[in-house]
Amino acid sequence: MKIKMILPALTEAKSPFWRPIKYSLFPPLGLATLAAYCSPDDVIDLQDEHVEELFLEDEPDLVVIQVYITNAFRAYGIADHYRARGAYVCLGGLHVSSLPEEALPHADSLFIGPGEDTFPEFLRDFRQKRPQKVYRNQDRDIGGIPPIRRDLIKRSRYLVPNSIVVSRGCPHHCDFCYKDAFFEGGRSFYTQKADAALAEIDRLPGRHLYFLDDHLLGHQRFATALFDGMKGMNRVFQGASTIDAILRGDLVEKAAAAGMRSVFVGFETLSHNNLLQSNKRQNIGRDYEEAIRRLHSLGIMINGSFVFGLDEDDPDVFRRTVDWAVKNSLTTCTFHILTPYPGTRLFSNMESQGRILHRNWDLYDTRQVVYKTAGLSADELKKGYDWAYRSFYSWSNIWKASFGHEEMKHAIKHFAYAGGWKKFEPLWNFLIKTQGLNKMLPLLEAILSKVNKGGAKGPGELSPFPAIA
Repeated sequence: MKIKMILPALTEAKSPFWRPIKYSLFPPLGLATLAAYCSPDDVIDLQDEHVEELFLEDEPDLVVIQVYITNAFRAYGIADHYRARGAYVCLGGLHVSSLPEEALPHADSLFIGPGEDTFPEFLRDFRQKRPQKVYRNQDRDIGGIPPIRRDLIKRSRYLVPNSIVVSRGCPHHCDFCYKDAFFEGGRSFYTQKADAALAEIDRLPGRHLYFLDDHLLGHQRFATALFDGMKGMNRVFQGASTIDAILRGDLVEKAAAAGMRSVFVGFETLSHNNLLQSNKRQNIGRDYEEAIRRLHSLGIMINGSFVFGLDEDDPDVFRRTVDWAVKNSLTTCTFHILTPYPGTRLFSNMESQGRILHRNWDLYDTRQVVYKTAGLSADELKKGYDWAYRSFYSWSNIWKASFGHEEMKHAIKHFAYAGGWKKFEPLWNFLIKTQGLNKMLPLLEAILSKVNKGGAKGPGELSPFPAIA
């Protein structure tokens, strides 16, 4: 059987004004995970439109498309195209799980929620010529999933090709998070067996790993076993964590000893009332600056995430946030305009209040204002968001944040990391277009090597580049 698997590009990734390097960073794994359930006799073509032009004139038997909110219209168009050519088309992903009634006219079968149980069920039904219209996830267990089909991934097109996922979901329930719609009706956070995760890591060449998990430190027993097992592997990696996990016990020290060199942290807001409004309870009452000091003392760089446009925000929120991030030497920052995704409590609340402006999903990219604002006008919010990026990544603020570190080696590393990520866009674009991006990894490793206290570079102590921003 000929199977085509497609990840259509997010709308912002195809814009001539956006940053292609963000979408050439690491391979997404959702479709490659599902491909592992296919027969060895199946001929599978996996295409990621972020790093290649889609070829749509082929004639596969089965087409599987992963749908996010800002690629939804593109995904529907591709689905309609292949159905007209006689292919059987399946749609799944976050947006399909949130709005199945919208996706249904464009698909022969839909997958609601995670696909580890439903996709193999569908394949059996399809081969027996009795596929169902809708498959809903029931079993929340990834203890026995087969190895990801990494042979289908075009590794050379990504800067950091060793992406990995060892869990599903997150233990927390923030009102603006897309995750809860996807995991509705069952466990919203679960992990692999530690031995299976370590075996998957063993399969990956090189040293760098990019953990795409929503919360790598979210399950203490699993994370402890994972980091203990990784300690002698000579690996380096990036992951995501929350403030409370960083401050609790010694798990972050174990992560650092295993090779963690940068971490994505959802600070989101400096306002207590905004945290309450967003149900971000894991941040309430936590000492942000103590968490930052702890990470910096371990040589872990920080990518801080912040959301603008919560109801308690005022016109000065952008300057307060940028000044705080620079003062605390955050290496990179990811700023977002509050975006009410369908399927979230935020969307439901705003819709009931008449605050949703439209359903043009192309604009739900966290860079546009798509709801009626409260403390800020829509114009103030958009201009303030744009200013925050320009200001934080100005040379003067990169310099100030870099040299806020106590040790010169960390200051230099910070400066090279933040400057290289944001200030050399023409170079990144050239490397992407000439398919030379992956060849930059050794140079980045040399620049970002961890320096030991004696001044020498330790073997294998290299940082994955870059934190997403």
